[in-house]
Amino acid sequence: MHHVVSATTNPAKIKAILHAFNEIFGEGSCHIESVAVESGVPEQPLGSTETRAGARNRVENARQARPDADFWVAIEAGIDEDSTFSWVVIESRAQRGEARSATLPLPAAILSRVRAGEALGPVMSEVTGIDEIGRKEGAIGVFTHGVLTRSSVYHQAVILALSPFHHAAYR
Repeated sequence: MHHVVSATTNPAKIKAILHAFNEIFGEGSCHIESVAVESGVPEQPLGSTETRAGARNRVENARQARPDADFWVAIEAGIDEDSTFSWVVIESRAQRGEARSATLPLPAAILSRVRAGEALGPVMSEVTGIDEIGRKEGAIGVFTHGVLTRSSVYHQAVILALSPFHHAAYR
């Protein structure tokens, strides 16, 4: 059984990680342990570079916290070019996989508040009245009317970041 350390305690992110690992390695083949670690970037990362750095930092901090794991996984959400997206970073002892998620365009009214220094999650919670929306369906769920959720979009990026680990024969 693979010991997977999730560098977050966010239920939406953990759900995506567990679902993707079960699909790639088989149902019940992984144990997910979540740890709260720092990203080393602002609460609301801006730009792809800062967001990826946050995910990489979380993986490194998770490795330090739980060095005996088989995999360390981080999902960092950010804002870039008027949209929200995330970077997924997965490491094992031998390699790293990274993938960027799909992007969701955000309305100008939301973006203006984020650009003024507020984080997207609290802004969305205030606007929608959904407490801790970032731990649930997120802005993605709201703006797609539930067709997609934060977890479903993260799931695809986790699958993509896992590709180096299950396609090693094609290198």
